[in-house]
Amino acid sequence: MAASYLREEHRIFRSSFRKFLEKEAAPYYLDWEKQGLIPRDFWRKMGDNGFLCPWIGEKYGGLSADFGYSVVINEELEKIGSSLIGIGLHNDIVVPYIYYYGTEEQKKKWLPKCLTGEMITAIAMTEPGAGSDLADISTTAIKHGDYYVVNGQKTFITNGIHADLVIVVCKTDPQAVPPYKGISLLAVERGTPGFTRGRKLEKVGLHAQDTAELFFSDAKVPAANLLGKEGHGFYSLMEKLQQERLIVAIAAQTAAERMFELTKEYVKNRKAFGRAISQFQTIQFRLAEMATEIALGRTFLDHVIEQHIDGRDVVTSVSMAKWWITDMAKRIAAEGMQLHGGYGYMEEYEIARRYRDIPVSAIYAGTNEMMKRIIAKNLNLS
Repeated sequence: MAASYLREEHRIFRSSFRKFLEKEAAPYYLDWEKQGLIPRDFWRKMGDNGFLCPWIGEKYGGLSADFGYSVVINEELEKIGSSLIGIGLHNDIVVPYIYYYGTEEQKKKWLPKCLTGEMITAIAMTEPGAGSDLADISTTAIKHGDYYVVNGQKTFITNGIHADLVIVVCKTDPQAVPPYKGISLLAVERGTPGFTRGRKLEKVGLHAQDTAELFFSDAKVPAANLLGKEGHGFYSLMEKLQQERLIVAIAAQTAAERMFELTKEYVKNRKAFGRAISQFQTIQFRLAEMATEIALGRTFLDHVIEQHIDGRDVVTSVSMAKWWITDMAKRIAAEGMQLHGGYGYMEEYEIARRYRDIPVSAIYAGTNEMMKRIIAKNLNLS
């Protein structure tokens, strides 16, 4: 049954986008995995067809589409493969910072290029010594006249190699008490003197998704590139992390559904002792358990999406969805690989790729341990 927030126009859009991906992504995805990158020309094709940031207002060249379209795009990208998460990050996580906190001049300069795929974006939060605790970052941006001088290092940055514009979480006031009040957001453009990229990181999964280290050594960034007010970066992050975690939950739920279908199809065709292994009760019960968990995840996720679309505060619900669904997807991956037998360990079987791609979803956008901490805090236990 289709979710209530999806209407006929969303269904038509899904069909169109799916056909696009079947032509432009599916045949090449395994090659992209081997190459370690999603090619830039695919981004441009996405932009040419209106699949990048369709929610952006018509004033800047967008379609003013509702969040339902973002849900559809992220689901269909995940069905092709998890390495396409960088597009969802660009569409629904990074660019919203520009749209909601940028000046009119910044929006006119960057948003049209974000829509066409000419400009790929990233957000740089994590550092070698600071992850979920953003207040503990050490990257600084000290103002000198019309510029900020940025020094520091970021790591695990999605789209780090391709990014033409990176929103850097930094401290413009390193002495602020408490520390989070000194955090600001600074947009750093490709080619900025003092801004360099390290190696493309080799990961257990997500092989086609470029993830990199970023270095800032006296990088000179125009003061005009400050996003929002100085010292208000932490508040902006807290406002937008809600949607980021929701995007992660949507991808994990879709991955779980895909892995279940792969496993179901396999056990129906795999024979042992003269019959399909799907006829054995132990297999049937395990599939029943998988199907139930997936159905519970989908029902709760759709509920949270509806609340998010209505503009409600869903911080607690999103935290619940993010940790439970990503953990559930890991369980589905492990069960799916086991039920594939030896073939589940072979790279030519999609379940093997899914098995190595899914674990990181429990880590990024705030670890699942952090999600539980947020939930507990909002339970008013003390």
